[in-house]
Amino acid sequence: MTDPDTSAPQRALRSLTLASLLGTTALVAGCATVTHPTPQDPWESYNRSMYAFNDTVDKAVLKPIATGYDKLMPDPAQTCIHNIFNNVGDVWSAVNSFLQGRGVDFINTLGRVLFNSTMGLGGCIDVASMNGSKRIVNDFGVTLGVWGLDAGPYVVLPFLGSSTLRDSSALAGTLATGFSPMTPVMQIDDVPVRNSILGLYIVDTRANLLEADKLVDDIALDRYSFIRDAYLQRRKALVESRRQGRAAPDQTQDSRLPSYEDPDLPDYGEDPGADQNLPDYGPDPGAPQSSGAASTVQPAAPSPTTSQ
Repeated sequence: MTDPDTSAPQRALRSLTLASLLGTTALVAGCATVTHPTPQDPWESYNRSMYAFNDTVDKAVLKPIATGYDKLMPDPAQTCIHNIFNNVGDVWSAVNSFLQGRGVDFINTLGRVLFNSTMGLGGCIDVASMNGSKRIVNDFGVTLGVWGLDAGPYVVLPFLGSSTLRDSSALAGTLATGFSPMTPVMQIDDVPVRNSILGLYIVDTRANLLEADKLVDDIALDRYSFIRDAYLQRRKALVESRRQGRAAPDQTQDSRLPSYEDPDLPDYGEDPGADQNLPDYGPDPGAPQSSGAASTVQPAAPSPTTSQ
């Protein structure tokens, strides 16, 4: 009889091996040359192959785990875990705001961290957002962009996905120096605990992309092009907003959507005549008159031509 304690790791190892084999097959099969690549994507042939590899690994390993996590983990617990990771990441955002010379963003982000770490029980509750302090997402790739470094060609990294030459260089630099959003976690000496937290971070990040993944499946004719264009547009917007001194984009909600809680909007669930801002066009001439209404309407006087 197979020992259940050893069968589970073996099954996990077999799944990872199968995912790697499938990914390698997809990578080799997808190495067709793109004759007319997009100007921002001169390495499109390689990128599409690497995207196919990442997608295969994701569907075989990451997405099933994230889906199970999303279904089994209660929503309040998921929110708490996600908020804690965001709170740790806000420290890195504050550092980059300082490097970009955005003192207000630096102070506001530090205030968010202090507020959420104390009143929000270590970041479990995003008290700052509840009180109107929006979250400002920032990283070293945006900082390099503010300093004047062009984004460079689009590139798909193994397992990590969309990036650019500038963002990849920023990622390599932060990993080499050991200073990144996960620096507090990497300082944990207990290896099993540290790896468990890193694994939870990966699963939490993937679980929060499930809805976006479904949206892309529903509306995108070409997933690769859609994801690439969305990534490049977002990164450009982040850099340009800081270069021009505008307020950073609000990451807590989609600012492109209208607010349906605007008190100036009329309530269409009530009688339109009750809204004084709407003009009164009188009764509909084509509508049948009730008996009460008919008694109050005087007949029109006969014209002179018909009275004779």
